[in-house]
Amino acid sequence: MLERRATVHRVTRETDVRIDLDLDAGPRGAPATGHGFLDHLLDQVVRHGRVGLEVAATGDLHIDVHHLAEDVGITLGQAWREAVGDAIDLERYADAFVPMDETLVHVVVDLCGRPFLAFDPAAVPGDVSGFTTYHLREFLRGFANHARATVHVRWLATGDPHHGCEAVVKAFARALYAATRRTGSGLPSTKGAL
Repeated sequence: MLERRATVHRVTRETDVRIDLDLDAGPRGAPATGHGFLDHLLDQVVRHGRVGLEVAATGDLHIDVHHLAEDVGITLGQAWREAVGDAIDLERYADAFVPMDETLVHVVVDLCGRPFLAFDPAAVPGDVSGFTTYHLREFLRGFANHARATVHVRWLATGDPHHGCEAVVKAFARALYAATRRTGSGLPSTKGAL
């Protein structure tokens, strides 16, 4: 069985992000971005996505968390795409519902090679240490564009922004875990290509 691992290091004038990803390692890793809530969300990817994920990132947090959230999403997407490889024997499609008290979200992913993000509604009022659902959307958009995945996020019930963001990332991670399972059935496409 081929190992599904990737290491990606992305440096811009705004951020420096290094990600080590192992899709089959089980939950291990301690993300460190310098923003506590972003680290908390990435820890949900580790635990609910059941992956090995090391994130070492710095960014211009004195301006905003936007650049860091987006660039971590981009780098994670690049690593995910590399680790998945040719997508042979992949489940490809998956979804997950996650409640968190007053919040209920549904996330659907398709590892299809066609990047797209639907994020409905566009925003939930409030922030957590400066992190808003806008930043979450940009993190997921960066991931979708660079993993070349389709991701749909639906907020079925909303309330606290902490619960909302955390529920979305938990559902996202659970859907990714299911979509990356090996089926043994060849390329998951009737076209013969993704």
